[in-house]
Amino acid sequence: MKLVANHSFALLEAEERGLRSDLESEFPQSSTESLTDALVWCDMTTTPDGEPTTTAERIAEICQRYGTHSLIGRFISRASPEIHKAARRIDEALATHPR
Repeated sequence: MKLVANHSFALLEAEERGLRSDLESEFPQSSTESLTDALVWCDMTTTPDGEPTTTAERIAEICQRYGTHSLIGRFISRASPEIHKAARRIDEALATHPR
């Protein structure tokens, strides 16, 4: 439950909504970085229809869908550097452990 509640830097979205302290108290982050990164990678390298995409394309799609100045657009823009870093760490891990 904690992992899902905090997926893809949801803490920043909660902050935009004025609910950061509520999220932190109800669902404190306790996951390992690699597990959190894996969830971000799954969420942000897949389209809403389940097709593969890049983090840049996914962030652009979210901004287009909600508007760049919407609450979601502001949150995802703020989160984008961390989203890219998390996905890059998973890509690097996958490259060293071929499927």
